[in-house]
Amino acid sequence: MDLHSVMCVSDLARSLEWYEVFFGRQADEVIGEEHLWQVGENAYLVLDDRDVRAKRVGGSMITFGVAGTEFDEALARLAAHGVVHEAVETYSNGVRHVEVLDPDGNSLSLAALP
Repeated sequence: MDLHSVMCVSDLARSLEWYEVFFGRQADEVIGEEHLWQVGENAYLVLDDRDVRAKRVGGSMITFGVAGTEFDEALARLAAHGVVHEAVETYSNGVRHVEVLDPDGNSLSLAALP
C-alpha cells in the first residue's frame, strides 16, 4: 500500500522553509506544484497550496512513528531554528509524544517507542 498525505498550506515558500527544518532536508521530489518528502518506503507527505485546497488549510493531522534518537534529533533541530512545540508527553507505556504545528496550524506529531 502507498500513502500520500497532503498538507494543505496557504504560503508555499514559507511552508517549504518550515518543512525543510522539520524534516532536516529539502523535498525529495517536486511534481508539478507539489513538494513531496518520502517518509516511508512508499509513504509521502505532500505540500499543496493550490486554491482548490484553500478550505482545508490548517486542518491536517499526522503522526510519525520515529526511533528515540530521531525524536531527540528532531527536537534539537526544531529548537535550533526557533520552532516551538507542545510539551513532550510520556505515556504510561513509555512512548514519548510531541505535537508541532506548522505555520498554518497543521498538526505534525512525533511518537517514539521507549
